[in-house]
Amino acid sequence: MMTPKDLLDTMLGYLGFVVQIEETMNEGGNPTLQIYTEESRASSDAMARRSKPFSFCLIAAASQDKDAEKVIVDCEHYRSMREDRIVQRVRELADRVRSPAVLFSLNR
Repeated sequence: MMTPKDLLDTMLGYLGFVVQIEETMNEGGNPTLQIYTEESRASSDAMARRSKPFSFCLIAAASQDKDAEKVIVDCEHYRSMREDRIVQRVRELADRVRSPAVLFSLNR
């Protein structure tokens, strides 16, 4: 049976992408396949936005193996940066909620 890395490389090869795939572990302990490409910035951005469907394809292909781990697919750290922006935005909103508010009286 093919490893998730080999399967992803094959899928992207059929789609015409020449990539380098690096296996890492994220903070949650899940294996992450980081895709790097020499393609133009526009095509790598397009691939990055479509990295989630690649994850679903890998999960579906590995579903025959009951012990298969969840594999996260990321392209040039696109998902990681997006998640960091979301966390930063949540922290900013939380700080705004915690800060003392100035209330104005409607009866002047």
